[in-house]
Amino acid sequence: MRALATILFTLACTTATAADRLPNIVFILADDLGYGDLGCFGQPKIRTPNLDALAARGMRLTSHYSGSNVCAPSRCVLMTGRHPGHAYIRDNRQQKGYPEGQESVPADYLGLPLALKRQGYALGGFGKWGLGPVGSPGDPLKQGFDRWFGFNCQAVAHNYYPTSLWDNAKPYPLNNPKLAAHQKLPTGADLNDPKTYAGYAGKEYAPDVIAEKALEFVREHRDRPFFLYYPTTVPHLALQVPEDSLREYADAFPETPYTGNRGYLPHPRPRAAYAAMITRMDRDIGRLLSLLDELKIADNTVVVFTSDNGPLYDQLGGTDSAFFDSAAGLRGRKGSFYEGGFRVPGIVAWPGRIAPGTVSDRVTGFEDWLPSLLEMAGAKNAVPRDIDGISFWPTLCGEQQPARAFLYRESPGYGGQQCVRVGNLKAIRRNLNPGAKAKDKSPGGVELYDLAADRAETKDLAGQMPDEVRKLTSIMDREHVSSKEFSIKALDKSAR
Repeated sequence: MRALATILFTLACTTATAADRLPNIVFILADDLGYGDLGCFGQPKIRTPNLDALAARGMRLTSHYSGSNVCAPSRCVLMTGRHPGHAYIRDNRQQKGYPEGQESVPADYLGLPLALKRQGYALGGFGKWGLGPVGSPGDPLKQGFDRWFGFNCQAVAHNYYPTSLWDNAKPYPLNNPKLAAHQKLPTGADLNDPKTYAGYAGKEYAPDVIAEKALEFVREHRDRPFFLYYPTTVPHLALQVPEDSLREYADAFPETPYTGNRGYLPHPRPRAAYAAMITRMDRDIGRLLSLLDELKIADNTVVVFTSDNGPLYDQLGGTDSAFFDSAAGLRGRKGSFYEGGFRVPGIVAWPGRIAPGTVSDRVTGFEDWLPSLLEMAGAKNAVPRDIDGISFWPTLCGEQQPARAFLYRESPGYGGQQCVRVGNLKAIRRNLNPGAKAKDKSPGGVELYDLAADRAETKDLAGQMPDEVRKLTSIMDREHVSSKEFSIKALDKSAR
């Protein structure tokens, strides 16, 4: 019976491109969500019933890697199919000359939305952008999107009760007070008095407003192929969530009020807030999935869920990733290229095309989504040649697919880092930018880990395997292309 099911799904995959209508694509991107923050990836304390059900209907990717270890470069990898050694955006940085927004990508640069646009898709983005200010070449409306609603700037998105969001190129006012993104409770404040925290919220919760606009987009485009890009800001700091969701975790965990002493905004029950934010996100995703069913388009819709990088370091902004085991026992957090910093949950579902309840441990990365999604859309010939991504559509179909030759990452931030994974071996170099602020001040040099035997990267094998170190180091040297915009001083020719 299992063999017959495999044959049927394989046949469905081979005929997917012959459908009368292109498949809709819903791509949901969480923000700073750890590998272990979902029930279907082992989380016991946070309820995510809709994402768990989505995983049961499709495939879980257990060796999936975000584009980078922080927001903007990770999204650039996703949208271009280029790994960070070749992509334009390699770190988080504000754009000079604009009141808000991150460094802009060049004109006509984001291959994924531009290619889908040429295939006849309607494109809508709802959430957080981070690849160029409104009016810049990186404005989503100049990179293939027909509609954008939400945050443009990552820094503004640090507050879930902003005074406005962006509705295409116009501000969309919200009934919220103006809040500074980082505040501390006054000395002597009563930490147990709810009134102490009354000034750190508003009336209109941005994720709720954004979710409604995303649902509107689906209703409006039910009769034509659409690409819904849904990069929610949850669960990125600050810890803010409406009371009805917070009550779902009332007295669920031991709590110590967060005073704002480590950045962002105070909260009386930080653990409950973190869990409630994720559960409310899951609720919104459930509403979206229900709408696809209601409109009778679920069977022709690919749904993807993943995260832009790993969870935050413990206690930053009140978070407690150790309490929730958000990294699922992996070493490192956001900003690191140890596994916990960029190994992320991945879920893909497409009824009748991807077998339910399946799991793949094949190594995949954000650069692979561009060729994979275009192949799903029957547009394999539209994949740009100058990318690093490899379509894993055969894997999603249940077929055996050759392993990636390597998966490479780099970042000039957090001290300057590189890593490469080949099979189960992974090499890391750190502190490549002398004088740069780094979370870990350990000496440089190449570290080598066997992820099959040591997923937590506790035993450095570099001294025992010099040939493998040389092999992986040569890949890191080769894959870094010098960028005048984002420098890793130890690698760029100009610094040698």
